[in-house]
Formats: sequence, structure tokens, C-alpha cells
Amino acid sequence: MKTVRRRYLALEVDSCEGVSSSEFMNVVWGAVTKLYGEVGASQTGLSLIDYDQQKKTAIVRVGHKALDMVRASLASITQMSNKPAAVHVLTVSGTIKALKKKAKL
Repeated sequence: MKTVRRRYLALEVDSCEGVSSSEFMNVVWGAVTKLYGEVGASQTGLSLIDYDQQKKTAIVRVGHKALDMVRASLASITQMSNKPAAVHVLTVSGTIKALKKKAKL
């Protein structure tokens, strides 16, 4: 049986007001679905691992092959809760431990 290769992304949420983790994931899923449709979104294996509303950082897990799709989708986010916002990728890693070390989270 083949193991699933995953990548973890450390993200910075750049918005004027804080958003909850559920609002954040709704915006991310909406961006992926808008660019790639429901079939493309289902192939990403996207899930939220950690979200810190005070630091405005998040860690998400994606499938290895869908990394470029998710990065493009994150770059297309321009607003959250009808306020201007952006999501920046800080770093990408194969393990959460190395990701936290690289991004100093």
C-alpha cells in the first residue's frame, strides 16, 4: 500500500480584523473551489491543523500533488468577511515539527 505524501503550510493571515478558524477555512475552501471546482478541491486533501487568531497564523495540511493548486488558491484571496485581506505562505515542510522550526511558530 502506498503512503500518502503530505505537505504542511505555515500561513500568515493579513487582515484588519481577526477572523475565526471556521471563517478562515470557509474562505480557503471557497478560493480552491472557485479556481478548480469541486473535483479539484476534493483532490487537495486540505485540512486545518492549527489556527492562532491572536498571532494571525495558521497551519494547513495538503496533499503533495496539490501543493501548487492550494498555493495559487491562497494567492487569490482578497477579502474575508467583506474586508480586504490576504493570506501569505510563510514556509512549506513535510513535517509539522520542521515547519514550526522553520517558521518559528
